[in-house]
Amino acid sequence: MKRIIFCLFLASPLALFAQDLGSLSVEKIMRDPKWMGVSPSNIKWDENSKNIYFNWNPEKLQEDPMYQISSDMHKPLKVSEEITKSLDKGTIIYTKDRTKVLFERKGDLFIKTISTGEEQALTNTLEREANPVFDKNESKVLFQRGDNLFSISISGGKLVQLSNFTRSKKRPESQLSKQDQWLRQDQINEFEIIKKREADRKELEAKNKTNEPKGPKEFYLDERSFMNSLRISPDEKFIAFRIMKRAEGNKNTIVPNYISTTGYTEDISGRTKVGNTLPGYESYLYDIQKDTIYVISTKEIPGIKDLPDYVKEYPKQLEERSQKNEDRKVSINGPFWNSDGSLAVVTVSALDNKDRWIMKLDPQSGKLSPLDRQRDEAWIGGPGIGGFFGGSNIGWIDNSTIYFQSEATGYSHIYTLNVNSGDKKFLTAGKYEVQTLQLSNDKKSFYFTANMEHPGITHFYRIPVTGGTFVKLTSMRGGNEVSLSPDEKWLAIRHSTSNRPWELYLQENKAGAKAEKITSSSSAEFDSYKWQEPEVLSFKNRHGSDVYARVYKPENPAPSKPAVVFVHGAGYLQNVHYWWSQYFREYMFNNLLADLGYTVIDIDYTASSGYGRDHRTGIYRHMGGKDLSDHVDGVKLLIDKYDVNPKNVGIYGGSYGGFMTLMGLFNEPNVFKSGAALRSVTDWAHYNHGYTANILNEPANDEIAYKRSSPIYFAEGLKGNLLMAHGMVDVNVHFQDIIRLSQRLIELKKENWELAVYPVEDHGFLEPSSWTDEYKRILKLFEKTLK
Repeated sequence: MKRIIFCLFLASPLALFAQDLGSLSVEKIMRDPKWMGVSPSNIKWDENSKNIYFNWNPEKLQEDPMYQISSDMHKPLKVSEEITKSLDKGTIIYTKDRTKVLFERKGDLFIKTISTGEEQALTNTLEREANPVFDKNESKVLFQRGDNLFSISISGGKLVQLSNFTRSKKRPESQLSKQDQWLRQDQINEFEIIKKREADRKELEAKNKTNEPKGPKEFYLDERSFMNSLRISPDEKFIAFRIMKRAEGNKNTIVPNYISTTGYTEDISGRTKVGNTLPGYESYLYDIQKDTIYVISTKEIPGIKDLPDYVKEYPKQLEERSQKNEDRKVSINGPFWNSDGSLAVVTVSALDNKDRWIMKLDPQSGKLSPLDRQRDEAWIGGPGIGGFFGGSNIGWIDNSTIYFQSEATGYSHIYTLNVNSGDKKFLTAGKYEVQTLQLSNDKKSFYFTANMEHPGITHFYRIPVTGGTFVKLTSMRGGNEVSLSPDEKWLAIRHSTSNRPWELYLQENKAGAKAEKITSSSSAEFDSYKWQEPEVLSFKNRHGSDVYARVYKPENPAPSKPAVVFVHGAGYLQNVHYWWSQYFREYMFNNLLADLGYTVIDIDYTASSGYGRDHRTGIYRHMGGKDLSDHVDGVKLLIDKYDVNPKNVGIYGGSYGGFMTLMGLFNEPNVFKSGAALRSVTDWAHYNHGYTANILNEPANDEIAYKRSSPIYFAEGLKGNLLMAHGMVDVNVHFQDIIRLSQRLIELKKENWELAVYPVEDHGFLEPSSWTDEYKRILKLFEKTLK
């Protein structure tokens, strides 16, 4: 009996220890994240507005299974594999009376009756049918198969091909080169047998053409062409299509994979580098009734020949480009038709990303007329506007009025515009961003998310489409990601705070309604530690702008009064806010540093999202300029307000944060004593085009921007201690980047640096062992150099 009691006595503390995190350590933090608990994700409403489906994993299984609640039953229940498969529907299209929905599942098309749940299969083919929409009368479904548009009747299943884009090897004479046309005609002229055969061929073709049923006009797609967009007007009179011509002469990078299943080094074909030749885009209209195809003309676009201001710093380039007087390359998106097909608009984006136009399209001629132009000498971007950082949010309120978002005031806001009169009206205004936008079913209201109260707090709002007073629908402080039910009666809210991960809540779509918590995801072990709510503050940088930061304060500062600056990645990203950070490992590591006596600051430096156009584009042509000085100014704040020792300041970050760490150690060696640069860009001329060309233009055209923005040119300035860490199969920031910088440091005879390599890791590490090794090295660096 005594022995049994003794065993129970031993078991009790062990059981408690399993649920108690105790003091933090790198090993505990960097385990498989499931130890923390798995938050709900991928929130989906059923089309009947009664059921909510989401991925969740309270059991810590290998994969996150699907769960379900309803507006009547709020307890989450795991759903069957059959139901999970049935939810794979892509975009759902409702009938006008909202009794049925049209969708694609695994390449086939279906119509579902909402009240009964009965599904009608419209297609059952090996080919993929995609992008389905109802026709104007909802008697047919229009869809894309391969490079062509088709219609299928809902009742009889009659299939009609509406376009004839072909990759047939037989190429029309009109599309042969001038040289090939000449050779062909010369052969016909020189040889009687060829002349006779050609005459016989033409006679046979004419005969066959007379007997063949009339079909849509043929349009040849060559080996370099891809159908990039295909849309039909609601009245089925016009088909608009955009062809992308693949660029030639570009060279793809190679990423060697040393740890492969074959035992051989395998090459991963990577991306091209910034400055590569861009693909070309051509937009056309097919007039179905006239069986005629014509190009949508871009020559009349206002400012189509405008050069960016930066070329003024290159007199020879300015002279050459001025003499050529060429139209800039553009891409046309749309058309976006009103409901009856009487009017259409397109958005036109300059490939140099300095302009976005909204244009009215005349489908009878293919001509464009201007409605709105947004010009940015840096680059077009911002929530809902387009460019590299997001899609364009545009649509019709009625048959004459469109809505869109613009940064015309310096912040992304909602605008309406009468296409006939040109009258434009803004619905929202102020120093905040409209981050999501949705038109209500009755087209009388907009629902939108905005950080109106504070840059780091988001709420869900409603406002009439005519403007006026907005209504705040959410009330929980922090981050609110809202999924509106299809009938607009309920809000499914994913909510979090700075020290509590995301949970699912359900709320009626009414101001002041109480949000009911549905899930409790965090583990007992995670909850056993008192995670910090970082102090959120703002300070004026040296340029007079407001910069926001989070500060983790130690209860017992170390005697050396050290500080660490954490730099978030991605550049255009927000990390100073009141919701759960996507950098959750770094958040926990910052708590660990604070426990060890460090003061930690995390800054939304110039170029971070959430703060409007000027903050977003403040690094144009100089990355490592204002964004770096913001961190130096942040260190001054720590010294003045938090009694940090200026001789003991470290810095760390990954990706863009790694780049910033390098620029800090190289260009501000008297500010930063040591730093850890993880998966860092070391030379922007070796990064991708879509991101880099927006900010720095192209290396061959704007060398000044690249030379003052790339750490490799400033490596001579290294004085402090540098740790670099990089995955060897990183297909985003290539391992070559860090190898080139390592060679530069060797040639400069620098000694106080080291490189840690991770043979199986891509840009975002996956293995807990890699995360653990990396952050143990970071902690060791700071403990050694700052204490």
